Amino acid sequence: MGITKKEIFTEQQNRIASLAKAIGHPARVAILQQLFKSNTCICGDLVNEIGLAQPTISQHLKELKNMKIIKGNIEGTSVCYCIDQETWSEIETLFQAFFTQKVNRAGDCC
Repeated sequence: MGITKKEIFTEQQNRIASLAKAIGHPARVAILQQLFKSNTCICGDLVNEIGLAQPTISQHLKELKNMKIIKGNIEGTSVCYCIDQETWSEIETLFQAFFTQKVNRAGDCC
C-alpha cells in the first residue's frame, strides 16, 4: 500500500476525507442516526438498537469520538454519548460546499 501524501492536499480536502472516512461505515451511520433520533444523550441503548456486540459498538464510538463527531460524558459507571454540535455544523458546511459544486460541461465530454 502506498504512502498518502496529505501535505500535497489542502487542509479542507484532508478534513473532508477524514470526516468521510469516520462516517463511512454503516454501523457509524446507524449510531449517528440513533443519536439524532433520541435527541438526548444515550448511555447503553445502542447495543439493543443497532444489534451489534458491545465491543463492536465501543470501537465505532471510539472512532466517532476521536474525530469529535460525538462527545461523551461519564455518568456513574457508563459513558453517555451525544452529537458534538460544533463538529456537526462543520460537517454540514464542508459537505454542503463540496456537494453543491456545479459541473461545468460544454456538451457531452465523456
